[in-house]
Amino acid sequence: MKFSARLLFLSDDPACVRAQLAGEAVSLDAARPLRDDISTDEISPLPAMVHFDATLGRHPYTGFKAGDALPIARDAIRDAGIEVVVAGKRYGKGSSREHSVVAERAAGVRLVIAESFERIYRQNADNVGLLTSTDFGLIERIQRGEAIDLEELLAGRDALAASIVRAGGLLKHGQAMRPVPAAPVEAGAPQTLFHKIVARHALATADTPASLQTGDGGFVRADWRFIHEYYTGMCAHLLDSAFDDTPVLHERESIVTFEDHLSYVHRSPVHVGQGLVGGVLALSRAHRAFAARFGLREHGYLRAGLDAGDPGNSGSQGISHAIMAEQYALPGQLVVGTDSHTPHSGALGCVAFGVGTTDIANAFVTGAVRITVPAVLRVELEGTLPAGVAAKDVALHLLADPAIRVGAGVGKVFEFAGSVLRALSTDERATLTNMTAELGGFTGMVEPDQETLRFLKERRGVEMRLEPWMKSDEDAPYAGRIRIDCSTLSPMVARPGDPGRGLALRELGERVKVDIAYGGSCTAGKREDFDQYHAVLAWAADHGLRVPEGVTLYLQFGTVAVRDYCVEQGYLAAFEAVGAELLQPACGACANCGPGASTVSEQVTVSAINRNFPGRSGPGQVWLASPATVAASAIAGELMSFEELRGRNG
Repeated sequence: MKFSARLLFLSDDPACVRAQLAGEAVSLDAARPLRDDISTDEISPLPAMVHFDATLGRHPYTGFKAGDALPIARDAIRDAGIEVVVAGKRYGKGSSREHSVVAERAAGVRLVIAESFERIYRQNADNVGLLTSTDFGLIERIQRGEAIDLEELLAGRDALAASIVRAGGLLKHGQAMRPVPAAPVEAGAPQTLFHKIVARHALATADTPASLQTGDGGFVRADWRFIHEYYTGMCAHLLDSAFDDTPVLHERESIVTFEDHLSYVHRSPVHVGQGLVGGVLALSRAHRAFAARFGLREHGYLRAGLDAGDPGNSGSQGISHAIMAEQYALPGQLVVGTDSHTPHSGALGCVAFGVGTTDIANAFVTGAVRITVPAVLRVELEGTLPAGVAAKDVALHLLADPAIRVGAGVGKVFEFAGSVLRALSTDERATLTNMTAELGGFTGMVEPDQETLRFLKERRGVEMRLEPWMKSDEDAPYAGRIRIDCSTLSPMVARPGDPGRGLALRELGERVKVDIAYGGSCTAGKREDFDQYHAVLAWAADHGLRVPEGVTLYLQFGTVAVRDYCVEQGYLAAFEAVGAELLQPACGACANCGPGASTVSEQVTVSAINRNFPGRSGPGQVWLASPATVAASAIAGELMSFEELRGRNG
């Protein structure tokens, strides 16, 4: 294979990037330092997300930040004839959006070389025929005009990944695949719970191993497959392009569809201001048409208002991950969805992971979900969690760990354990498994226990007995262990730009003034998150405190069931007394679609969402914090814990 000698090094220097796009040849040394942690939010930012076809080729890297600049304009990659892009570590982190690789491919990019890749991004690239490599020795050879053998680019990849790339993508590979259940694995060497569940869901194909071990590529059967409106149109487009006739979906009763990301588009300044509302409506129409065409189970948008008795506002609406935990996922199951926060349901003791659009399209037709079996990292939470410290603080502490920051968790399963974990509720456990996405992991999970059974019975009316196999064996092999003495923790925040930029709030020198406080999302829109918001805001109301002028507090329910819980508990009175604006269930500001997102770069937000990559929730600066810290900061008008707020106003 021959590539154009014009490479694009994604440098941290905006002048270097602009020079390359203008036609200047640059060496790797001259381009250093390369940007690390380039997220899919930067590769295909929000304006690109209303497209699901070749139009995406106008948009790659238009959200890419070099320093404080955005040096890559629309159409720049295509116009410059760039075929090879080079970047630093953890390329493609964040969202599972396949729009990123489709945008790169449609713009003419054929190969991405990076020091390391996020798991979902690289799998998505394989699936659409975009080549990837971590071999920087290729750079000079390509610049010299040397031909590169495809097999060199596949060196070190598992057999399945190589087979998919050779076939030109997953759907072409899948049309020849006839998966059947793998033979039962005999009890032998000790296993983790993750590996036990994978073994029970493994499928056998012509080019996959008879039994899946760590590092193997293969396919598994999912108990639940779900998709949301950002991806359904692309999924339909892919299937219609791949099949001459209408495809038959495999076990469609186990497919669930959601509209949860874009319901507040009418109040989204960026969508309204950039003329994106029409594109969003087209996504919605494509989503609903797909669900109707195949008779799929659908969780749609809510109508406005907080009336729980409104027949249009039944208890089935809300954010996909929360609904999956509230209504579908069970211990021992395997769940996949088109979103990086699918690991949320791992709090129930199941394997749940995010996939791209081509993966889900193939799974809809064949029933087979692609997987490269990862190693498992055990995180032991010991000691006693201090009052005022929540699971979100634990997650931010773990994200700031130096080993995690340099990629120790990339592609791994995070198995959360320890005495502190066992004392946490299922909602709090879900905060940890949900944010496995930010940790760079494949998924996160917790061994099911009596707390799991309590949650299932009280929330869902499900009576279940745990089976003896539903735990990791005592001598199960782990890739590593991380032990956290939770007794030493205190409320955390993460500085703008990356959720890994965390520090204890007490270590922050000058306190940062805030303009917006946002509580919501799949991570922080659960029942017990609202218990935390209420504890702070009821105290504030009792002490005559309100959200100060110049600050806006938004609270957005994760699901209708959470909203109705808050109504039943009488929480709304305190929320309204302090001046909070209540929002219907949706992804909202976390998806940069609705109230709570910033509108100008000078605005500062304190948010309980899961990630704060550049542009994620508007152009402003986003600090991450726990629900209690978000509520306390809203009342104080600056970053502050609940304990500090009480000390100041006691």
